[in-house]
Amino acid sequence: MDLFKREPVAQPLAARLRPENLDEYVGQQHLLARGKPLREALEQGALHSMVFWGPPGVGKTTLARLLAKVSDAHFETISAVLSGVKEIRQAVEVAKQQAAQYGRKTILFVDEVHRFNKSQQDAFLPYVEDGTLIFIGATTENPSFELNNALLSRARVYVLKGLDEAALRQLANRALHESRGLGALRLTLPEESLAILIAAADGDGRRLLNLLENAADLLEAGQEIAPELLQNLLGDSRRRFDKGGEAFYDQISALHKSVRGSNPDAALYWFARMLDGGCDPLYIARRVVRMASEEVGNADPRALDLCLSAWEVQERLGSPEGELAVAQAIVYLACAPKSNAVYSAFNAARRDVADNGSHEVPLHLRNAPTRLMKELGYGEEYRYAHDEPDAYAAGEDYFPEAMEPRRYYQPAPRGLESKIRDKLEHLAQLDRDSPRQRRKP
Repeated sequence: MDLFKREPVAQPLAARLRPENLDEYVGQQHLLARGKPLREALEQGALHSMVFWGPPGVGKTTLARLLAKVSDAHFETISAVLSGVKEIRQAVEVAKQQAAQYGRKTILFVDEVHRFNKSQQDAFLPYVEDGTLIFIGATTENPSFELNNALLSRARVYVLKGLDEAALRQLANRALHESRGLGALRLTLPEESLAILIAAADGDGRRLLNLLENAADLLEAGQEIAPELLQNLLGDSRRRFDKGGEAFYDQISALHKSVRGSNPDAALYWFARMLDGGCDPLYIARRVVRMASEEVGNADPRALDLCLSAWEVQERLGSPEGELAVAQAIVYLACAPKSNAVYSAFNAARRDVADNGSHEVPLHLRNAPTRLMKELGYGEEYRYAHDEPDAYAAGEDYFPEAMEPRRYYQPAPRGLESKIRDKLEHLAQLDRDSPRQRRKP
């Protein structure tokens, strides 16, 4: 008896269930249904370099392996987390040997490709360009931000989506009944348990299979996978949410746009989603303060005070008490009259400053704390508004002499800004009627 003989390590369920052909592949029908361009290209053997962009557990690695199998290409894989230029060069040498000895193409699959720096990404380019390698990268991050333009121009980006309920059901059914899955255990999965699995997977097929496998490890053959067992396994699990990645920015964008669209219910949903994903409530509170100025502005100035108060409550009380105050502020913003007039005016003023150089301050607007400054004309002819009728110096010009007066701020006809609009129009009429007007705005 060989005491040192090692038993083969059992593969995880997700690895055992990898599809052997395109028809067994679950999900991504927008790319792989019959008649779709990617499916047609694969079946005709017309491989090209590509990037798979999508959330975890949707089949990026599996699809790359299938492409190699369908096209009879050699498959090399490296992880950008563990590899560098050395491993890229080794893969290139293997690709050259495969081409020389067997006449086979080589697919180099790079997982987490966004983790490669610029020089590492550049190392692919010559070999992708001359056809030595067919490059397939997988990333959970937006390729537009994470990959070099030179690499992107040589690879087509395919967006993979989270698995929908039908795809997750199909995957669970295969896991329970196929012999290479859990079929030998003859486990049963009631509808309530399946619903828990699908919700917990949140579009991630690998997570669903891992949960099923964990449950199966605790059961005997023929038993039922009860809802209580799954709840115990899940504990305080979180939905998919990357605090620095695509999901993070997508969800804060959805929250902001729901507020802008005056939909308090959708805004609350995205707020809850971000909290559920583990987002820091203080981050959301800060963003909500920004929304008060950008989306509501002077249409309801109370919104800014309320949002600042909510931020302070979150800082002082923490969670969960503070989150209710932030939720109150979000609902108020969504229901408030909307105006981006201040936001637009500020941006326009900044563009003018950037484009027009450093104009001198007109002499009549300069401060004159010394006799020399007064002798030079600083502050001369300045009109003190409080001494004028209605405390307004009609016709006065406050812009640099080299600039024509501008109208940046255009109040919206909503909320308090409708009254501000009337006030500014009245003042503009006073300017037009004033004999002392320097220039017409």
